[in-house]
Amino acid sequence: MKILVTGFAPFGGEAINPSYEAVRQLPDALGDAHIIKMEIPVAFGKDIDCIAAALEKYNPDAVVCVGQAGGRTQITPEFVGINYMNARIPDNDGNQPTGRIVEDGPDAYFSTLPVFAMTEAAREAGIPAGVSYTAGTYCCNEVMYGLLHLLATKHTNARGGFIHVPYLSTQPDALSGKAPSMPLSMMVEGLTAMIDALIKNPVDRAPVDGTEA
Repeated sequence: MKILVTGFAPFGGEAINPSYEAVRQLPDALGDAHIIKMEIPVAFGKDIDCIAAALEKYNPDAVVCVGQAGGRTQITPEFVGINYMNARIPDNDGNQPTGRIVEDGPDAYFSTLPVFAMTEAAREAGIPAGVSYTAGTYCCNEVMYGLLHLLATKHTNARGGFIHVPYLSTQPDALSGKAPSMPLSMMVEGLTAMIDALIKNPVDRAPVDGTEA
């Protein structure tokens, strides 16, 4: 089994991006599964192009894309990606697009990862985790939607989805007390538990933690 795991380059004036800092410290293998790790740019269009090229090169069985969600307190597998982008800030190429990601694509794609089993596995390891129902409208959601569109139309034997991680404890907003954060070691442990759950759960478990509103 081959699992492609991606993390983003730094953006928004930051020196690091916790998503790739955690991804690059993941083990190279979990059991018989080989973990392929890759950094992708924070640039609309280019990020998806990198993933498309990696799908052709590696033909993975599953793809897990990881990104930063400043302000969150948990590691959060995303349930759904929407066909819409509305960039709050320019990407690293200076672009700030709005509109549909795939003009003739469906309005949304649901993750094909076992998000509830992954959340449960992280919690059992003592890592704060919860399923998220919004991936935003920046590059993270664009990557999630774009990945799932590729899997639905060209690479139909692979599963895929997206996970958000909080700020690292060493990032400026965390150090100043403006935002919650998580130590890098905890992120790595949580992502490892989630990927292990992906390997062990071809079908997801029952949903957990529904919302009231």
